[in-house]
Amino acid sequence: MNSVVHFIDFRTTIKENILNKINRLLVTSGLNERIKKRDLVAVKLHFGEMGNTAFIRPVFIRQVVQSIKAVGAFPFLTDANTLYAGTRSDSVHHLTTAIQNGFSYAVIEAPLIIADGLRGRTETAVPIDQKNFKKVYIGTEIVNADALISVAHFKGHELSGFGGAIKNIGMGCASRRGKMEQHSNLTPKVIRKKCVACGECILHCAQKAITLIDDKAKIDREKCIGCGECILICAVEAIQIQWSQSIPVFLENMVEYTYGVLKDKAGKTLFINFINAVSPACDCYAYNDAPIVRDIGIVASTDPVAIDQASADLVNRETALPHTCLKTNTGAGEDKFKGIYPNVEWRLQLDYAEQIGLGSKRYDLNLI
Repeated sequence: MNSVVHFIDFRTTIKENILNKINRLLVTSGLNERIKKRDLVAVKLHFGEMGNTAFIRPVFIRQVVQSIKAVGAFPFLTDANTLYAGTRSDSVHHLTTAIQNGFSYAVIEAPLIIADGLRGRTETAVPIDQKNFKKVYIGTEIVNADALISVAHFKGHELSGFGGAIKNIGMGCASRRGKMEQHSNLTPKVIRKKCVACGECILHCAQKAITLIDDKAKIDREKCIGCGECILICAVEAIQIQWSQSIPVFLENMVEYTYGVLKDKAGKTLFINFINAVSPACDCYAYNDAPIVRDIGIVASTDPVAIDQASADLVNRETALPHTCLKTNTGAGEDKFKGIYPNVEWRLQLDYAEQIGLGSKRYDLNLI
């Protein structure tokens, strides 16, 4: 049986503006059945790195919040800290970035809670017993929430081909250790010529896995758990991620983390993808390049696999916009994501997600 993906475009009239259309989309998609009165509802989104402007408009998120409140539930906006050192790598900077990008309580009318704590270590181990992971590490406040609404900006991504619902949940809800597990199977590396032997990494390593040898930091692989805090704390960027994972394994890892996030939330999730400002790369960059296709619309579904498949299909049906980074696969029906990232087979994430029971690639698009 095909899953249903509901769709609205950005056309409006004097009788119905885009905010009213978003509310209609949510109601039609079953929001009122997925949450109940007094539920604490995590609205998982990406606040955008400082300098990036492609993220979902805060006024759109406010409409999602208002629709949740209309049911009598209590929404909060959330994301987990990043593995790389940027403007969202700890809760202080993450919340500052979110507010400066427009996601303040005054605008959204919902509180902001970073799911994995001050430095990305507030995590819960969730047993999943899958091929690559027996357990996954998820931001605790995501696990504690009664319901989860994923609101993803659908765009290109250099590792997964595109970023949609699965990436928003699988990568976005993981703690720092969880992100490290997905990206790498090795301990972080020390760039010796950069290390100034300040000792900050030693003070912040909970596993006592770092020592100074010959005035340079050294990481004990046996003790390291891959939490990534040393990467964040190093002021001179002498400790870096070893981006060693192959793309197919990375995609499987991300999907298994999605499985872990959703494991105990059966019937309590809804997925929304905004297919506009379709930039070629992730909103984690401190800039965004020109969108590769026109603003298409917004989709919603209870199936994370179907919504990502439908979103990719909608983008690929388009003729690419001129004057963008996309130089091949620009015609209607051609694979735009392979045009940007020819070595990334993005379909693998959907194949594997379907295989482990997250949803179906087969869908019916319901234009409302």
